This record gives sequence, structure tokens and C-alpha cells, in this order.
Amino acid sequence: MTNLEVEQAGPIGRITLNRPDIHNAFNEHLITELTEIVARLGSASCIEAIVLTGNGKSFCSGADLEWMGKMVGYSHDENLADARALQTLFETIATCPKVVIAAVNGAAMGGGAGLVAACDYAIASDKATFAFSEVKLGIIPAVISPFVVEKIGLGAARAYFTTGRRFDASTALRLGLVQEVVPGEDLDAAVNSVLTDACSAGPKAISASKKLLRELAAGMADTVEAIATIRVSPEGQEGIRAFLEKRKPVWKRDS
Repeated sequence: MTNLEVEQAGPIGRITLNRPDIHNAFNEHLITELTEIVARLGSASCIEAIVLTGNGKSFCSGADLEWMGKMVGYSHDENLADARALQTLFETIATCPKVVIAAVNGAAMGGGAGLVAACDYAIASDKATFAFSEVKLGIIPAVISPFVVEKIGLGAARAYFTTGRRFDASTALRLGLVQEVVPGEDLDAAVNSVLTDACSAGPKAISASKKLLRELAAGMADTVEAIATIRVSPEGQEGIRAFLEKRKPVWKRDS
């Protein structure tokens, strides 16, 4: 993979956007690679959590200029195919059965802010900045909008989608786009703290929780069936017994 660095440290998969000279901006190749690696790590039984970050000063500045230049000459059908590939990326991250944590090391603009929204948990450096800047280019943040609105709500989305206004990490925290803000030098430690919690949880319970939230958002959740099913599952039984017996549960980490 030419646009990403991918490494595994025990049960953790770490994906680093690796185009620092253009602020980790994405094009069709990065989109394809990132979609494939998130899907691969998400289906690997040895992986319990995934961290997404960027090399250099930025997390992701959105679409790169060369790719945008190509779009000028695209037909409507070509634009549809392009947008669907981007949608697939965000959906692959959001529906990944593993916890996906964004370590926002710097600027997250446009689609880069969309990547943050698609992740389950986001920790930002206090120097990180954000914007849904598409209107500055005469376009709209359509593909990322479901993931962003889910995190920050329609009111905040309206304010920032229509102005393209930049905002800082503390504002991102207040809006709910990120869950923690720390000094840049403490970013790795903060991520590791979340990973400790994520890796102590039942892997099937994590996947089921994410599925439940998607069904709730779609108005399709059967919460009674969901809890009954997980309680009688091997993982649910082990978790309850371990709690009652005052011991750590032993999770089966299979796919």
C-alpha cells in the first residue's frame, strides 16, 4: 500500500495516512486502500481494535487537488461511481465490527473531518483544527453528512456546513465530534488508555453494540431481542459469570 502505513502490535491494528507532503489528502487510490485495510483488519480474529491517524502535521485535509482536478471533467455517472467509493469507505469504518479510534494529530478538513465522524471514538491534539469546508469550493459535504450529523446533530451541522467555518479542538469536543482533547505529546498515551478499555470488553458485545446503534438510528432496533440474544450467548454467559465470581472474563477472540 503506497498511501498508508499499516502495522500490528499484538491485538491492535494501526493505520497511518502517509501523504504528509499534501497533508494526507485522499484520492481514489487512498480511498481504495483504506477501505480494503479497514475491512481486512475488521475481519481478522487477532485484531481487537483499530487506530487511524496521520503522518506529519495533519490528520487529513480532505480531497487532494489533483483528484479534484480530474472531477472537473467527470460525467455524472463517473461522479456517481466516485462518490459511491467514498461512501463505501465511510460505511466500512462505521460498520467495522472492531472499535475504530481516530487519533487526530492535526488538521481534519472536509472529508478528513468525515473520517473522524465515522470512527467510534476520537481523541484530538489540542492543536487540531476542523472544518466542513466544501461550500468554499461550491460543493456540499453530502457523503459524509450522515456520519457527521449522527455525531454533532443537525443544528451544529447547519452552522458549519453552510459557512465552512474552521473550529478548534475544544469546539469539536463540545459538539461531540471528538471525545477527548489532549496536548499533542499526550495523544499516544490517551489512545492507549482507550485501547485498554476496548480490549477488555467482549468482542462480540462490541460488534453487537455497534449493530444495535445502527438499527436504533434507522428505527429498526428490537432492543428486547438484542439483549435476550446476547445474554444467552457464550460471551454473555461468560461475562455475567465472571462478574458474579469477581474475576476477569475470558473472551474467545474468534472471527
